[in-house]
Amino acid sequence: MDRHLSRAGLRAEALRGHLAMLAFSGLVAGSFSLGTMIAGEIDPLAVTFARFLIAIAVIGALALATTGIPRSALRAPWRYLVLGLLFGLYFVLMFEGLKTAPAVSAAAVFTLTPVMSAGFGWLFLGQVTTARMAAALALGAAGALWVIFRGDPGALAALEVGRGELVYFWGCVAHAAYTPLVRRLNRGESPVVFSLGMMVAALLLVAVWGRAEIAATDWAGLGPLIWAVLVYLALFASAATFVLLQYATLRLPSAKVMAYTYLTPTWVILWEVGLGRAAPPALVAAGVAFTALALVMLLKDEETPPAA
Repeated sequence: MDRHLSRAGLRAEALRGHLAMLAFSGLVAGSFSLGTMIAGEIDPLAVTFARFLIAIAVIGALALATTGIPRSALRAPWRYLVLGLLFGLYFVLMFEGLKTAPAVSAAAVFTLTPVMSAGFGWLFLGQVTTARMAAALALGAAGALWVIFRGDPGALAALEVGRGELVYFWGCVAHAAYTPLVRRLNRGESPVVFSLGMMVAALLLVAVWGRAEIAATDWAGLGPLIWAVLVYLALFASAATFVLLQYATLRLPSAKVMAYTYLTPTWVILWEVGLGRAAPPALVAAGVAFTALALVMLLKDEETPPAA
């Protein structure tokens, strides 16, 4: 009976992790649709600095109002520097790559992240990707690419890999390594406290890297729309998603966590329709079905607890 209850408890924890990542993918997708509304109005590095700064204020206040920041969380601060470096590096290389890489090509590169995360999960945590998970990852990647290229095989065939794509690829490597390292480096800290430490470290990196762009930004002259999008990016696409990601990585294997990135293109389509923009061709629904099927396969693969 105890064993049965233990297994039921593990299943419940895994389900919560999946729900966290479902919310994560939807919130992240919103940053793409809303971000296009202010594209060109403010430097990307300044956007990243502002979203991290606001998110730190919110999560810091949340931590103080709930669990507090225990002294034990300050042990081995190098952990936050490592995670902050990886996450900050992802954003910096993403923006650097997007200077020359088309958005579609960059999105295609991003679909490699779950597979790389599975590799890092094996390297750092000894997590083994089962045959079911491998099939789900492959199916999800195919569905995501179909959605990204709007069901046009010719657009996929015309994909060219340039300098921007290569730069962004290394950013995706950093993102993929970040996920299993959260689990490896966490020493019992709550997701809120651990996210706070990581974001402070990431903010320092972005502040150093983009100091010229940040100083050149006319913060007082930014319009209401820009501030509204910045608040969304900080509260929902940064603060909330960081906590959700930390929460999920403590309950799910890294490959499963990153598999939810396959849902991002589908969520972007829903955001676009919700904002009154043109709906994609009906053919794209096939890709949506593939990603949904991949997630169903992942949800069923919970027979054993994730590797510690």
